[in-house]
Amino acid sequence: MAIEVRIPTILRTYTDGAKDVEGSGDTLGALFDDLDVRHPGIRARLVDAGELRRFVNVYLNDEDVRFLDGINTALGENDKVTILPAVAGGSV
Repeated sequence: MAIEVRIPTILRTYTDGAKDVEGSGDTLGALFDDLDVRHPGIRARLVDAGELRRFVNVYLNDEDVRFLDGINTALGENDKVTILPAVAGGSV
Protein backbone atom coordinates (compact mmCIF):
# COMPACT_ATOMS: atom_id res chain seq x y z
CA MET A 1 0.00 0.00 0.00
CA ALA A 2 1.63 3.25 -1.13
CA ILE A 3 0.93 6.36 0.89
CA GLU A 4 2.10 9.74 -0.33
CA VAL A 5 3.76 11.85 2.36
CA ARG A 6 4.41 15.57 1.93
CA ILE A 7 7.57 16.63 3.77
CA PRO A 8 8.09 20.19 5.06
CA THR A 9 11.25 22.05 4.07
CA ILE A 10 12.77 21.73 7.54
CA LEU A 11 12.70 17.90 7.34
CA ARG A 12 13.87 17.51 3.76
CA THR A 13 17.45 16.97 4.90
CA TYR A 14 16.23 13.49 5.87
CA THR A 15 14.70 12.85 2.43
CA ASP A 16 17.59 14.10 0.28
CA GLY A 17 15.59 17.20 -0.54
CA ALA A 18 12.45 15.39 -1.69
CA LYS A 19 9.23 17.24 -0.84
CA ASP A 20 7.10 14.14 -1.44
CA VAL A 21 8.00 10.58 -0.49
CA GLU A 22 6.15 7.28 -0.40
CA GLY A 23 5.75 5.03 2.57
CA SER A 24 3.57 2.19 3.79
CA GLY A 25 1.77 1.16 6.94
CA ASP A 26 -1.71 0.48 8.20
CA THR A 27 -1.46 3.22 10.86
CA LEU A 28 0.29 6.54 11.07
CA GLY A 29 2.77 5.06 13.57
CA ALA A 30 3.58 2.20 11.20
CA LEU A 31 4.03 4.71 8.37
CA PHE A 32 6.51 6.70 10.48
CA ASP A 33 8.41 3.48 11.26
CA ASP A 34 8.57 2.71 7.53
CA LEU A 35 9.71 6.25 6.73
CA ASP A 36 12.46 5.94 9.33
CA VAL A 37 13.80 2.83 7.59
CA ARG A 38 13.84 4.68 4.26
CA HIS A 39 14.93 8.04 5.74
CA PRO A 40 16.82 7.40 9.01
CA GLY A 41 16.21 9.93 11.78
CA ILE A 42 12.93 11.36 10.53
CA ARG A 43 10.72 9.51 13.03
CA ALA A 44 12.51 11.07 16.01
CA ARG A 45 11.60 14.51 14.65
CA LEU A 46 7.92 13.55 14.52
CA VAL A 47 7.31 11.29 17.51
CA ASP A 48 8.31 11.51 21.18
CA ALA A 49 7.37 8.90 23.81
CA GLY A 50 4.98 7.24 21.37
CA GLU A 51 2.99 10.40 20.60
CA LEU A 52 3.21 13.13 18.00
CA ARG A 53 5.55 15.89 19.02
CA ARG A 54 3.75 18.97 20.28
CA PHE A 55 4.95 21.26 17.50
CA VAL A 56 4.30 18.90 14.60
CA ASN A 57 0.96 18.91 12.80
CA VAL A 58 0.00 15.91 10.69
CA TYR A 59 -2.93 15.80 8.30
CA LEU A 60 -4.51 12.76 6.71
CA ASN A 61 -6.29 13.82 3.53
CA ASP A 62 -6.52 17.39 4.92
CA GLU A 63 -7.88 16.29 8.33
CA ASP A 64 -5.84 16.89 11.49
CA VAL A 65 -4.95 13.47 12.94
CA ARG A 66 -5.15 14.88 16.48
CA PHE A 67 -8.93 14.88 15.95
CA LEU A 68 -8.82 11.31 14.66
CA ASP A 69 -6.76 8.67 16.51
CA GLY A 70 -3.42 10.50 16.56
CA ILE A 71 -0.51 8.17 15.92
CA ASN A 72 -2.94 5.23 15.80
CA THR A 73 -4.95 6.72 12.94
CA ALA A 74 -5.72 4.02 10.36
CA LEU A 75 -4.42 4.54 6.83
CA GLY A 76 -5.75 3.22 3.56
CA GLU A 77 -4.72 2.85 -0.06
CA ASN A 78 -3.96 6.16 -1.79
CA ASP A 79 -4.12 8.23 1.42
CA LYS A 80 -2.11 11.44 1.53
CA VAL A 81 -0.30 12.52 4.67
CA THR A 82 0.98 16.05 5.11
CA ILE A 83 3.49 16.95 7.81
CA LEU A 84 3.68 20.60 8.86
CA PRO A 85 5.73 22.23 11.56
CA ALA A 86 3.64 24.36 13.92
CA VAL A 87 4.14 28.07 13.49
CA ALA A 88 3.97 30.43 16.45
CA GLY A 89 4.81 34.00 17.15
CA GLY A 90 3.86 37.31 15.71
CA SER A 91 3.96 40.88 16.81
CA VAL A 92 2.43 42.50 19.86
